[in-house]
Amino acid sequence: MATRFEIVLHGDNPVALRAAGEEALDEIERIEAQLSLYRNTSEIAHINVRAACEAVQVSPAVFRLLEQARKLSQETGGAFDITIAPLVRCWGFMGGTGALPSQDAITDARSKTGMHLVELNANNFTIRFAREGVMLDLGAIGKGYAIERATTILREEGITSAILHGGTSTVSAIGCPLDANAWKIAIERPIENPGIPPTTLAVVPLNDESLSVSAVWGRSFQSGNKTFGHVIDPRTGEPTNAAVLSAVVLPSATETDALSTALLTLGPAGLVQIASIRPNSRCLVVNGRGEQLKAEAIGINCQQAGF
Repeated sequence: MATRFEIVLHGDNPVALRAAGEEALDEIERIEAQLSLYRNTSEIAHINVRAACEAVQVSPAVFRLLEQARKLSQETGGAFDITIAPLVRCWGFMGGTGALPSQDAITDARSKTGMHLVELNANNFTIRFAREGVMLDLGAIGKGYAIERATTILREEGITSAILHGGTSTVSAIGCPLDANAWKIAIERPIENPGIPPTTLAVVPLNDESLSVSAVWGRSFQSGNKTFGHVIDPRTGEPTNAAVLSAVVLPSATETDALSTALLTLGPAGLVQIASIRPNSRCLVVNGRGEQLKAEAIGINCQQAGF
């Protein structure tokens, strides 16, 4: 996942806390070994190599995650899609910094993208691709899933106050700190110039909830006067330009990871749509550039200075 994971645990038994934390981090490592696109021994790599030729059996847990990803794709109208890998490769972001492809290359990659090309058989936990060239990339859901599984382990070990994050883009909270009624997570205002000090866009309280933030400026390249980010819209085959940042709060880190990506792809027009998919969600989306940034939110209070 190329991500640093950190845990803060509260309790009165340091030995038990350390053991629970190590078990949670071990679970993240195990899931990385299952889901990584870049590990030849992972279940996802195995699927990508063989599923166009034959039905590939996977573990029940991975199969359930693939089913969940398919449902989320349907619910978001294809704005979230784990078959995005051919387009990510086409745009040079698979292990690279990005490059402008030809229109023919985009058309070819789009023909290999879409959950309609993935057949899931719940009777024997198998997956098969409808054509050559289809590839799965769980980068927009795997981190959230790993954090959710780790959080589940912490709860099973009796932890009642903790926070866990992966690369600061997905955070999951158990209970609240000892001296407050919620964990408070700051979302920074998106900036194009790394030399400008960051300012706070919103402070989000979490109590038995998860938060995921997606943004386009983490990996991007310029061609002419246009910036192309690494988040590709599966519906168009092009890097999304509908928003520059999105955030979603829900109990499930798996869902916040996927739905924040979908909201970034949809932009402000998708704010109500994403919020309606999970009525208990809180959502934020920012679009525009420079001094023209505009934030819109449901259930999140933004510090609007500069907007």
